[in-house]
Amino acid sequence: MPRCERCGNDYDKAFEVRMGSNVHVFDSFECAIQTLAPTCNHCDLRIIGHGVESEGSIFCSAHCAREAGVGSLQDRA
Repeated sequence: MPRCERCGNDYDKAFEVRMGSNVHVFDSFECAIQTLAPTCNHCDLRIIGHGVESEGSIFCSAHCAREAGVGSLQDRA
């Protein structure tokens, strides 16, 4: 059986996620998110939505970007 790269669980319903040329194997979306989702540069929250970016920094929201001193970003509507 495939083994989850995050928790090591052997699971018959594991799945693959392809990012570019890399293939990852997980047993749950929780493990995939914890491994692959970026974190907000201000509050460290895992970003599972769109987020906002500025000069290589990613934030979960425009609010966090402003709190970090980046004032030009807006949340997507």
